[in-house]
Amino acid sequence: MGANFEVVHHTELIADLLKEGVISTTENINSVITYHDPCYLGRYNGVYEAPRNILHAISDTKLKEMERSRSNSFCCGGGGIHMWFEQQIGTKINEIRTEEVLKTNANTVITSCPYCLQMLEEAIQRKELQDTLKVNDIAELVQQSINKTT
Repeated sequence: MGANFEVVHHTELIADLLKEGVISTTENINSVITYHDPCYLGRYNGVYEAPRNILHAISDTKLKEMERSRSNSFCCGGGGIHMWFEQQIGTKINEIRTEEVLKTNANTVITSCPYCLQMLEEAIQRKELQDTLKVNDIAELVQQSINKTT
């Protein structure tokens, strides 16, 4: 059809919009957060800085990196077909990753992949941590920092 589109991930778009002043964060998010690097976004596409630039732009957040992050990140457990079958033997990958989240003492884990979001939510519920640990997509956190009331 002759169209030529540049495709960017939503973290890259949001980071650019923040940098250009098109959107700005106005509300403080008083939270200790950690960021889970999605495998495909990070290792396959090399997108590491855009999400962190967003997190640094949000007032009153304290980013605590996990030991395994960036190109050394650990899978959420949703890769391949793992999201769709029940593992019967051993510890689930998403539970291992949640343990790594807990080591940061963060009260919120941020990601930018719907599979990672689902897998981390599942592990948090299974471990009954819903009262002390939340998981959000980075876009949700940006939305909260723009207007906490919506």
